[in-house]
Amino acid sequence: MSHRPYNVLFLCTGNSARSILAEAALNHLPVSRQKFVGYSAGSHPKGEPNPYAIELLERGGIPTAGLRSKSWDEFAQAGAPELDFIFTVCDQAAGEQCPYWPGKPMTAHWGMPDPAAATGTPEEIRRAFSDTFITLRRRIEIFASLPFDKLDQLATHQRVKDIGHA
Repeated sequence: MSHRPYNVLFLCTGNSARSILAEAALNHLPVSRQKFVGYSAGSHPKGEPNPYAIELLERGGIPTAGLRSKSWDEFAQAGAPELDFIFTVCDQAAGEQCPYWPGKPMTAHWGMPDPAAATGTPEEIRRAFSDTFITLRRRIEIFASLPFDKLDQLATHQRVKDIGHA
């Protein structure tokens, strides 16, 4: 590959569940490891990843070291990774005023229900996290399989937006 790995930022309000799961999935899946580097952030970070998210990742053998809840401001500062794609994974972040992103990365909304808001027994909450992860993983697999070298920017943007409806 002649292009450096694409930097992908997953945004959510609290950066404790969906965006953390997406970051970990992108960085772990074999289909994406050589082509992408995943990051996550939030507009109002919770301060730490949700314990159910960490538990799910660890049960799946997905590394959790280095995962942390952080502000999206880190990615708008000088010296931050140059972002190629930004995906909002919750409804609140999609409607918020985002910082200026240098380089004008491609953006799309991949919203889904917040598993951290799930109620019920611990098993019901785990199921909500699992369902969210399965959806995110599938979207990431579709995204990572796009023929970036054969698509122009407009076609790529339409396809990454369409993934949010998959």
